Amino acid sequence: MPDDEPWTHHEAIVNDVRLHYVAAGPEDGDLVVLLHGFPEFWYSWHEQLPALADAGYRVLAPDMRGYNRSEKPPGISSYRTSELVGDVVGLIDHAGRESAHVVGHDWGGAVAWSVAIGVPQVVDRLAILNAPHPTAFQRELTGNFDQLKKSWYMFFFQLPWLPEFLLTLDDARLLDHFLAGWGTDDGTFTPEDRRRYREAFARPGAARASINYSRATIRGMVRSLPGGGVGDQHVDVPTLVCWGELDGALGTDLLEGLDEWVADLRVERFPDATHWVQLDEPDAVNAALLEYFGETDSA
Repeated sequence: MPDDEPWTHHEAIVNDVRLHYVAAGPEDGDLVVLLHGFPEFWYSWHEQLPALADAGYRVLAPDMRGYNRSEKPPGISSYRTSELVGDVVGLIDHAGRESAHVVGHDWGGAVAWSVAIGVPQVVDRLAILNAPHPTAFQRELTGNFDQLKKSWYMFFFQLPWLPEFLLTLDDARLLDHFLAGWGTDDGTFTPEDRRRYREAFARPGAARASINYSRATIRGMVRSLPGGGVGDQHVDVPTLVCWGELDGALGTDLLEGLDEWVADLRVERFPDATHWVQLDEPDAVNAALLEYFGETDSA
């Protein structure tokens, strides 16, 4: 990594797991935690880290457990939602704070939703980028065939060993399918970006750990069905949802009816952006985040 990058690398033991993270911005700035998704790592936020830091925020972007340079605990149960939420709470505490603005994309967004639902006292403001609210996601999976088709990979990931075997072949070349299939081929990812993602994903144990997110989630949803499913999960913190409408994995129907579960909701749609909205529209997403967080600062 070049010495002039606007972030520094660190490690912390939180929730009994070692997490690697990068940090940027003044140490006394309001805290922002950025949570990446699949098949990413902290670098997913390289367009947001400098912008937020320059605005005076203290920004932490971890490699989620199992990814890249973070620890990869064995077993599907290690990737249950409760464990992932505990990691975020622990990272906020590690930073010496009681709360933070929490931003999540894709699986990181799923975790961010769960943090706000289960531990709202640690979330100042929530920002979600192309990640479905858990109740809306179950609704669409069980009642929308188009979304069911888009989510084919989650069911494929339930197979033992085969998904990680295929995804790590030839230096994780198949990973490009997910990057291109959910995005565009016109510059969302540079060749250097793709190399970085493949290198991170090919680290020993990373593929299995990241796929275990899907395994743990689907098993949890199945276990909940006899009791009526995940239920109405309410969010009581201010929430911004930024959504790239060209997402190949998540349909815009997931935005419908969100105000039933989110009392203080703002939705910003990006018609020309894909699943990787923070990379397709970095300036617009950065502006939306800064405006939203700034409302707290000026309150």
